[in-house]
Amino acid sequence: MTDVSKVLPQMTAGLDLGDKYSYLCLIDTQSGEVMEEGRLRTNPEAFKRRFVSEQPMRIAMEAGTHSPWASRMLEECGHEVLVANARKLRLIYANKRKTDEIDAENLARLARLDPKLLYPLQHRGENAQAHMALIRSRQALVGCRTQLVNHVRGAVKSFGARLPKCPARSFHKRVSEHIPEALLAALEPVLEQIGSLTERIRQYERQLETISKEHYPHETDLLRQVEGVGTLTALSFVLTLEDPHRFEKSRSVGAYLGLVPARDRSGERDPQKRISKEGDEMLRKLLVGSAHYILGPFGKDSDLRRHGQKIASRGGKNAKKRAVVAVARKLSVLLHSLWVSGELYDPLYNAHRRRERGEAA
Repeated sequence: MTDVSKVLPQMTAGLDLGDKYSYLCLIDTQSGEVMEEGRLRTNPEAFKRRFVSEQPMRIAMEAGTHSPWASRMLEECGHEVLVANARKLRLIYANKRKTDEIDAENLARLARLDPKLLYPLQHRGENAQAHMALIRSRQALVGCRTQLVNHVRGAVKSFGARLPKCPARSFHKRVSEHIPEALLAALEPVLEQIGSLTERIRQYERQLETISKEHYPHETDLLRQVEGVGTLTALSFVLTLEDPHRFEKSRSVGAYLGLVPARDRSGERDPQKRISKEGDEMLRKLLVGSAHYILGPFGKDSDLRRHGQKIASRGGKNAKKRAVVAVARKLSVLLHSLWVSGELYDPLYNAHRRRERGEAA
């Protein structure tokens, strides 16, 4: 996003992006009077014709499918673009008189009053967006494979049999001999599809490995120093944050990814709530998966593992789940710190410091 200009533009625009048409509302920045309303086709050609010759203005839009390319194009035309966090704009999503025209006007008025009211977010660059599309495509295939595996297991259970436990990547090879004969005609094509999906997923993983080495070698190598963080998690972390200096403190990354408890504090009332689950859901799940590995039987001794074990040892309801989330949160902070500092990772850094302080005392 471009920096906010010290001199306010004469016009402020709200743009409600639709799949076929987008609705535009232009208001005078000084008076707040609506100067123009209308719609235009949601495609790059129509946007360029409409905005390329306009005086620089502030344009607000909601984050969505079309907002990445639209915001880039409008910035290239010289405008200041604010991409609003749609989940934060209760004025828009909870409005009982909700129309595209009203949404566009509300966006324009919020941008005119105070851009912070839009909770503006920052889209990735075009290259990063293309690389992230590969990760999400792989994730979509993994989801499809999981559904098919569950379908096969459920069908076999209904015949009084059970399939052996095995990883999803080898499922289609290892379970075929255990399927009841009466189900072969129904399930063999599904197993073939699972095998095809597995091969496609491997192809994506090879592509992502190549992208990691060619485009982000320094960043991903720093993050993969941590046991349990592989190429997929490291690359997703780099592409999601894109610029680590957006965060003044590494501790802010946990909140950005929704790994801290939500707050609903009012007066003396401050209930303990679950994590907010804001931010990128896929990266949050990948970090939780890494935390499971760190705390699992194959995880090596580290500050992260000790931190999780300490929380789990307290007992109580969902102690293990709380430990996993706590490790995922600390992991996000650690990865950001490593990225910014470029330091070598010491798994027992905190333990070594405590021991040195103890010896000095």
